[in-house]
Amino acid sequence: MRLVFAGTPEVALPSLRALIDSRHDVIAVVTRPDAPSGRGRRLERSPVGALADEHGIEVLTPAKAGEPEFLDRLRALEPDLCPVVAYGNLLPQRTLDVPKFGWVNLHFSVLPAWRGAAPVQASVRNGDDITGASTFRIVKELDAGPVFGVVTEKVRDRDTSGDLLTRLSLSGADLLLSTVDGIEDGTLRAVDQPDDGVTYAAKISVEDARLDFTTPATAVDRLARAVTPEPGAWAEFRGERLKLGPVTPVADVTLPAGEVLVERKRVLVGTATTAVALGEVQAQGKKRMAATDWARGVRIESGERIA
Repeated sequence: MRLVFAGTPEVALPSLRALIDSRHDVIAVVTRPDAPSGRGRRLERSPVGALADEHGIEVLTPAKAGEPEFLDRLRALEPDLCPVVAYGNLLPQRTLDVPKFGWVNLHFSVLPAWRGAAPVQASVRNGDDITGASTFRIVKELDAGPVFGVVTEKVRDRDTSGDLLTRLSLSGADLLLSTVDGIEDGTLRAVDQPDDGVTYAAKISVEDARLDFTTPATAVDRLARAVTPEPGAWAEFRGERLKLGPVTPVADVTLPAGEVLVERKRVLVGTATTAVALGEVQAQGKKRMAATDWARGVRIESGERIA
C-alpha cells in the first residue's frame, strides 16, 4: 500500500523503520514543523523528519493539518492509508477523509483506558499492573475509534515512563505493521470500543510534576517515575527549584513530611507514610548528581525540608 506516515518524536521511529522495511511504500511523512533547539536556537528537524530525510522520503511540515496547501499535496500523493504515531497535531475531518482506508493510530494504552495525550504517564502514576498499545481508526472523537489490534506489556515495579514507552514503541511497531498488513489483505476488521472502562490521560504540565511529600510514599514514587524523563519531577529546597530523579520507598524509616535526613549512603525524605530515598538531584545551575553528593555540598541542617 501507498502510505503517508505521520509522527514526530523518537518514540515513532521504530514504527517508521518497520514500515520503510516492509512490503509497503512510504511515499511521504507528515511531522511537526522544524523547531528551535539548543543554545543557538537553530531550527532542527523532528526525529521522524530526520529519518525520512535519510531515506529520501518527502517530508511535509504543515503548521496545521487542515491547511489547503497541505491537503492539496496529500490528495496528490493518493495514499491508501496514513499510519500515525505521536504526531501531535489535530486532524480535521477533511484530512481524515483523504486516504482510501483512513488514518490508523498507534496509541500507547489498551483502549478504552487512558485515551489522551499522556497514557503511559497515567499508567505508571496510577500503578497499573498491565498496559499496552492499541491500533485504531482515527475518528473525530478523541482516541475513540474502532480498534484493530492490541498488545499488552507488564508494568515493572521500577519502570519510569521512559522505560515503559521504549518497550511499547518496539512492540507497538510490530503491531502497527501487522495492522497495515491486515488492512491491505482484508483479513482485519476494526471492533468498536466498549462504553465501559473509558479513562483519560491529560498532558502533564511542569506544575503537575511537582512532588508533594505530604502524600504517601507510594504516590511520591509513582509520580516521580511517571514524569521521568519528561517533564521531570521537582520540588523546592531553600526557596529554589530542585530537579529530582525517581525515588525509592524505604519501608523501615519514618520522618515528618518533607524533612530531609542525610545518611552515609543515602538521603531520605519524609512523606505521609514512610520515607523515600532520593536518587539523582539537580540544583539550579548545577549538573545532575547523586543525592549524597548534593547533600554533602549544601550541608543540610537538622530539620530542613524539601517541599
